[in-house]
Amino acid sequence: MTIPVPPAHPARDLETFTDADAALARIREIYERSAAEVRGRFTAFAKGERSGQSTREACYPYLGLTVAPENLVYDSRPSWGTLAYPGSFGTTLTRPDLFADYYRAQIARLIDYHKVPVSVGISLRPIPLPFVVEEATTDIGPEDVRALGAVFALPDLAHVDDAVANGTHRPAEGTPRPLSLFSAERVDLAVQRLHHYTGTAAEHFQRFVLFTNYQRYVDEFTALGRRLVAEGGGDENYIRFVEPGDIVQELGQAPEGEAPAQRALPQMPAYHLVREDRLGITLVNIGVGPANAKTITDHLAVLRPHCWLMIGHCGGLRRSQQLGDYVLAHAYVRDDKVLDQDLPPFVPVPPIAEVQVALQEAVERVTGLEPPELKTRMRTGTVVSTDNRNWELRYEELYTRFNQSRAVAIDMESATVAANGFRLRVPYGTLLCVSDKPMHGEIKLRGMANAFYRQRVNQHLSIGIEAIRLIRERGVDELHSRKLRSFDEPAFR
Repeated sequence: MTIPVPPAHPARDLETFTDADAALARIREIYERSAAEVRGRFTAFAKGERSGQSTREACYPYLGLTVAPENLVYDSRPSWGTLAYPGSFGTTLTRPDLFADYYRAQIARLIDYHKVPVSVGISLRPIPLPFVVEEATTDIGPEDVRALGAVFALPDLAHVDDAVANGTHRPAEGTPRPLSLFSAERVDLAVQRLHHYTGTAAEHFQRFVLFTNYQRYVDEFTALGRRLVAEGGGDENYIRFVEPGDIVQELGQAPEGEAPAQRALPQMPAYHLVREDRLGITLVNIGVGPANAKTITDHLAVLRPHCWLMIGHCGGLRRSQQLGDYVLAHAYVRDDKVLDQDLPPFVPVPPIAEVQVALQEAVERVTGLEPPELKTRMRTGTVVSTDNRNWELRYEELYTRFNQSRAVAIDMESATVAANGFRLRVPYGTLLCVSDKPMHGEIKLRGMANAFYRQRVNQHLSIGIEAIRLIRERGVDELHSRKLRSFDEPAFR
């Protein structure tokens, strides 16, 4: 019988490792050497030294392995960390300073489950200048751009996409299958965009993320974060609080700087209650609308959070609901449309059981409500997310649609956050709070809205934080369900 020759790995100077720490050290060495080469050459370029060696040999690290049929895992296959088919697999890697713990865990599982070594070498993909030297985009004038491209690699969008995550990637013949959802260039682009949109560096982001669509949640979270860190970190052992502009309040320090409303804020400001193990909480105000929700989750996903939750406001669609009631989404009508090209509308977005249980239990604990009273104040049902802020003006058209879908609430972000969580393999959940009932004549008037916000924002935020605490205590591995995995899922979580 002829045994097919596995595809060659697109890398040079490959070394094999059976120890994750040793493999990570090699990855770090390659990346730091390449990055230093790019930085050094740019320093000379900025001083006017335009001739000299190109940096196109300063490439990303490459990680690969080849698995034979006898090395596959058939019994009790875990939801991540293993490969479904024999063959060669590989990926480019970046920023070991940021992803060291993540890379170590992925490599260790591959070696442990498949009993084969991994190979680490220098890939064929050069590191683009802006992903190493951020000031390069501001210190070079338009007249220097052409000269810049002759010396340095610049971002190439042909190698930055989500084809693997979308399930549309088909490896060219003779090339390895992907080992991760994202290439190094896709990760680097996202890391830069995160700082641009949120005003905070990627290293501050925590593994649990809360999204909201109202500033009042930010004000509550900021006050809580500042107080907890000033008073010693609280029961959850927080070590610092970070605000937009990378304003850091260390443990035991009094908060400094202006209140958020007095500073110029980025488009989607992020705030971070940081733990040493990165299992703290990041809150992002994504504002109103599905476009922002897609943008931030597209980029945040490369940091591989354990979970993200939407805790915004919604319109109640049932007459029996009251202002201040909660809605726990277990299904979505995707009228947001922004993800239709990446995740077709016919694809269902299932609830994540562990998240649903944590959210419901958090509501019980924080509100003190018990069944059957809890059931009257929290509805579990379908949420419609629309891209039309003035959907109320289409009442006649939408009434039948809402009725047929059995929807209980409407907003503009929740389905986007959940669908992108499904697409990018990040566990998700939604707990909304009813702020008005336009279909039943209860419009959000200014005075009524202020009273409603005062009564509910703090409690709603506390529920989100309690849900994260419950998930953390029960173990994050429980979250990463097989229902998020595709047939040919890459091994990296």
